[in-house]
Amino acid sequence: MQYLTIIEKTPTGYSAYSPDLLGCVSTGKTYEDVEQNMREAIAFHLEGLRLEGYEIPQPSTLSTYIEVTA
Repeated sequence: MQYLTIIEKTPTGYSAYSPDLLGCVSTGKTYEDVEQNMREAIAFHLEGLRLEGYEIPQPSTLSTYIEVTA
């Protein structure tokens, strides 16, 4: 499965979250760090849902860039 992940630059590195997985967040010093950390966070989050007997949410969030004249 592929979950949309939002990655944002912060004063100390990067933070990430997935809109389809409430509470699943991560941080990292570099873009590569946060991407790997988020991959691990998603796997951990899904395993926790499975162990607790919750349904695994299907990826449903979409994204696009809208070009405008500024």
